[in-house]
Amino acid sequence: MSILSIQSHVAYGYVGNRSAAFPLERLGFDVWIINTVQFSNHTGYGSWKGEVFSGSHIDNVFSGIAERGVLSSCSAVLSGYMGDSSTGDAVLRAVRAVKEANPRALYCCDPVMGDYGRGFFVREGIPEFMRKSAMPQADIITPNQFEAEALSGVRMLDDDDARRAAGALHALGPRIVLVTSYRPKRLEAGQIAMFLSDGLECRVIYTPELPFSPAPNGAGDLASALFLAHFIKTGSPWDAMEFTADGVFSVLERTYADGGRELRLIQSQEEIAFPRKRFESIVVYGA
Repeated sequence: MSILSIQSHVAYGYVGNRSAAFPLERLGFDVWIINTVQFSNHTGYGSWKGEVFSGSHIDNVFSGIAERGVLSSCSAVLSGYMGDSSTGDAVLRAVRAVKEANPRALYCCDPVMGDYGRGFFVREGIPEFMRKSAMPQADIITPNQFEAEALSGVRMLDDDDARRAAGALHALGPRIVLVTSYRPKRLEAGQIAMFLSDGLECRVIYTPELPFSPAPNGAGDLASALFLAHFIKTGSPWDAMEFTADGVFSVLERTYADGGRELRLIQSQEEIAFPRKRFESIVVYGA
């Protein structure tokens, strides 16, 4: 099984493809990596070196993969941070080519745009691109709450609001919506949640929130990769959600114990490869 992952790359640390590729490989997938940027480190440090790649660069690298005649073996495309809308257009051209070669292939879009506390941190045009171009082609989307609210226009204060937001997102195209960091008003101190909708049923899963200061970057990229992998392997969004919650928490648990700022992926690889179901999803709407 192969997954094409088109995301950012950092030389130091774990975000984007550095956060996604190794976990996907530990779960048994061949990963075809195309980088949208190459930076020295993630931007959360405040300074970095490197450059954003153009859409033509993405096209060129992808065309080389296509020339190998392997697109029909690609199970999914996973996209994350895009430098600008021209990069996004190149990603969608790759998605269309993969789906033409393998109609069963999935497109999982992590609409990286911003977060609470930072606001939008992408270039002008990316939010509009996500809403008008990426969402209609995506099968699965994995926004954080800030991104889900920005795309849906619905403030997610409780589960009913989250269901309405998910409904608005489904109407844009995706059949599965996973909100990777969900904070309803009733959330207890020391908790963090995920919210998942398949259009018929909605579930929430709660895990402890560790007191990082500052929190490591890349957990959302990790969650998107794990969910896609487990969904492909199980065919169940609910199983995928529960395995993802365990995998992400296991990595964060080890990272916190080690006192690090970068995700401890290598040190947590056994927990990634063999997740448990420590956290049970709760039905909040539907069956």
